[in-house]
Amino acid sequence: MWKYLRNRLTLRANFEGKNSHHENKPSRNSKITPERESELYEAVLDLLREVGYHALTMDAIAERTHSSKATLYRRGTKNELIINALRHQKSYDMAEINTGTLRGDLQAIVLRQDDSQMERNSQLMRSLAVAAHANIELLHSFREYQLVLELEEMRRALQRAVDRGEILADNLAIDYIPHLLIGCFAARTLIDHLPPTQAFLTPFIDAAILPALSTRPLT
Repeated sequence: MWKYLRNRLTLRANFEGKNSHHENKPSRNSKITPERESELYEAVLDLLREVGYHALTMDAIAERTHSSKATLYRRGTKNELIINALRHQKSYDMAEINTGTLRGDLQAIVLRQDDSQMERNSQLMRSLAVAAHANIELLHSFREYQLVLELEEMRRALQRAVDRGEILADNLAIDYIPHLLIGCFAARTLIDHLPPTQAFLTPFIDAAILPALSTRPLT
């Protein structure tokens, strides 16, 4: 009888010990301070810019952030960390732009980012273009969290220009202006091996975008 009770108590103690160990394990959603979270996500994007998607490893992130890999995996996989970092990253001031002219609005959109920020965004865009081959969700996240606000700003500027009579509503170039401006931004490094800058993009507005918008549609 005593042997039976002793065995039962031993089994119960072992079970409670395992259960206690399980309860003490940090959860995937364990809290970190907002400052620490910002540092983590900033490091993820910095490494993505520096080494590219394929060389971005959890080991590299752990070393850069002085974190354990266990801590990182509680925040998600590599792709989840990148997506959360894109979501978390604070964009520059997106206050409404309305200078009274289309030229002024487009220039203000370009000048809202300084050259350093343009270069960082260009590096990020290139890295995510490569990453899209592994996970298309990353490219969607970049578009949602980095490009959508700027695209909407450009479309509002174009609509105001139509309303003011600066450009014709049926001008076929209107739908392609975001592609022209973002394409110029992306192609600068590809063609010239230089980062996009304010000094490069501002004349592009006068040389390519405004002339396209002033052309009457073909009949």
